[in-house]
Amino acid sequence: MAADPVTQFSRWLADAAAAGVPEPTAMVVATASPDGAPRARTVLLKGYDQGGFVFYTNKTSRKGCELSANPRACLLFPWHAMHRQVIVEGGVAEVSAAQSERYFRSRPRGSQLSAWASRQSTVLASRAELDGRHARMSARWPEGTDVPMPPFWGGYLVIPEQAEFWQGRADRLHDRLRYRRAGDGWVIERLAP
Repeated sequence: MAADPVTQFSRWLADAAAAGVPEPTAMVVATASPDGAPRARTVLLKGYDQGGFVFYTNKTSRKGCELSANPRACLLFPWHAMHRQVIVEGGVAEVSAAQSERYFRSRPRGSQLSAWASRQSTVLASRAELDGRHARMSARWPEGTDVPMPPFWGGYLVIPEQAEFWQGRADRLHDRLRYRRAGDGWVIERLAP
């Protein structure tokens, strides 16, 4: 195991990509409502470094509202085909507007328009309503014009406080190795399966 969880994660993510795992950056993000009700959904990891793990979303979505009220999250990378998973837990901070803008500029134009068209997590009367919003956004910013980043859209950084690396083994005697922050470093602990 590497001395820190981000280096270890990088190794396992490379293994997942090399093994042909579909969407190896797909992760389940779990949050909790203000009254403590857990919720989870799948998003894509868009960056990571020693500071943490980054994803982007509509900040007025259910997950955005929950992160605003309770800035903690748990990430789960389920690489079932390899009998591996990684769980990261920690506090959450919004990334800078400049960082969000850089990522937004890198997205395909259709995805940029969709960020404006979808009021994520709100009730729609029909699919036609969503398609109509997208068509209006396409007319508002025709091909050849820049689509601005919505003010309600941006990134979140999950700052790891602990990370567990799970490797399936025979007879359900799985390996579970947990990194736990200790001061400026990490303690690695083996957990019973």
